[in-house]
Amino acid sequence: MAGEREYCKTLKERIVECRRVLKWTYAYGFYLPEHEHAKRQFFEYLQGEAESGLERLHQCAEKELQQFLTADGPLKEFNDFRTKLAGLTRVTKNYFENLVRALENGLSDVDSQGACSGTTSSKNIAGSSKGKGGRGKGTSRTGGSSKNVDNLGAGFWSCDYCTFSNTKPATTCAACQQRR
Repeated sequence: MAGEREYCKTLKERIVECRRVLKWTYAYGFYLPEHEHAKRQFFEYLQGEAESGLERLHQCAEKELQQFLTADGPLKEFNDFRTKLAGLTRVTKNYFENLVRALENGLSDVDSQGACSGTTSSKNIAGSSKGKGGRGKGTSRTGGSSKNVDNLGAGFWSCDYCTFSNTKPATTCAACQQRR
């Protein structure tokens, strides 16, 4: 169990670092020019996805992990939990990498007409419009269930729980193991 406790410390450090990055994105958003509506919407979308992913990860790491830290022996469910936690960690990392990359590039993926350029992978930025949890200020999302709508292209579906992009033939999410 010592290895799991060390992993928790590292995970907590990652969560704190993500919260620090998120904190500064609000300052960035404050100074985005009012007339750049497309950039603001893109920024708020990326910020909302990162915040939502972080909240899901924090919830899993803080609440769900406790049952395993207080247990005396190995539990069968721990492997399922570990897989879910690893998936949420990976998804959250991707959201924050996309957000930071977009900010470093001055949100250049959005042109003056408000369309996203093809320089950023749709798998990375399109994500899902079904994210649950926190959203950046002013973020609005639309969309239905990924069970009925495939908004990522012909070969993918987005998980309703963690928004991970899965291949079309998969019936369970590769990141969080939720059924489609």
